[in-house]
Amino acid sequence: MARMPSSIGVSRRGIVLSGAGLAMPGVLRAQSARFPDRPIRLVVPFGAGGNLDTLARLLTPGIAERLRQPVVIENRAGAGGNLGTELVARAQPDGYSLLLGSNGALTINPLIMERVPYDPMRDLLPVALCFRTPNVLVVSRKLPVTTLAEFVAYAKARPGQVQCGSAGAGTSNHLMIELLSVATGTGLVHVPYRASGAATPDLLSGTLPASMEQITIALPLHRYGQVRIVGIGLPGRSPLLPDVPSFVELGVPDGGLVSFIGILVPSGTPAPVVGLLREAIAAALTDPALRARVEETGSLVADAAAATPAGFGALLQREAELSRRAAAAAGMLVR
Repeated sequence: MARMPSSIGVSRRGIVLSGAGLAMPGVLRAQSARFPDRPIRLVVPFGAGGNLDTLARLLTPGIAERLRQPVVIENRAGAGGNLGTELVARAQPDGYSLLLGSNGALTINPLIMERVPYDPMRDLLPVALCFRTPNVLVVSRKLPVTTLAEFVAYAKARPGQVQCGSAGAGTSNHLMIELLSVATGTGLVHVPYRASGAATPDLLSGTLPASMEQITIALPLHRYGQVRIVGIGLPGRSPLLPDVPSFVELGVPDGGLVSFIGILVPSGTPAPVVGLLREAIAAALTDPALRARVEETGSLVADAAAATPAGFGALLQREAELSRRAAAAAGMLVR
């Protein structure tokens, strides 16, 4: 098969074409003709109860219904998502091992970690983008700002003094801070916490003026008036927060990094199998009940154009390029 080049800077054309012209050895050809004839596992590279796990459990019933086979979730947490990602990258390319992948293990870790035991662009094939979980800029109610423009003005008046928390060094939250700081010239000071939401007590007390969080963490606090969401990392405004400006309005390319969530398979999976999986996933994503439940969490269902190998591949390319830029600004780039 035509494999993806072994560089995270692979061209968009390389990603898209990797799904076409897949060579099928005799065994895989025979297996793909009757696919699926047994349960499929969906590896979630994080623990139960988190955002990826929640979205996986919302999505899998619809996929299973359309494929007429159970889709079993397997949580394989460890190494920032690398453990579960490697498991699928090394699996038999027969369509029975799927990865619910996100940007950490796919487009960030390979840039900032000395050793990653897989090449996401060579070893994995994108099937469909499923969800977007935007990063949002959250400010303390103790801070004398109510809008994104006011926050930028406040930070510019205090260059190198305004702190902004994240879920940890090298997370998409952290790299989004770097992109925002460069675009606005605010010189935000990154304060890494140990996990998503860990900055909340300091935001509530006013000890921390601002934090970049996943919307799933921040939205309930915003709705109950405990913090303010003043900016969102999307190419445009979110239908969930139409009054909150996108970072693109400040000059951040495409609104910055989005915590994307999509399904991938091992490189070498036969094209007919990839096609069946894509059709089942895309159909499941059109369910209005699924969309409503996903939006309750703050995430968004991917549009139809992105729920394809080509659409997801284009997003991977874009996110890799932005992640490289942000990691370089943070002094974390190792390759």
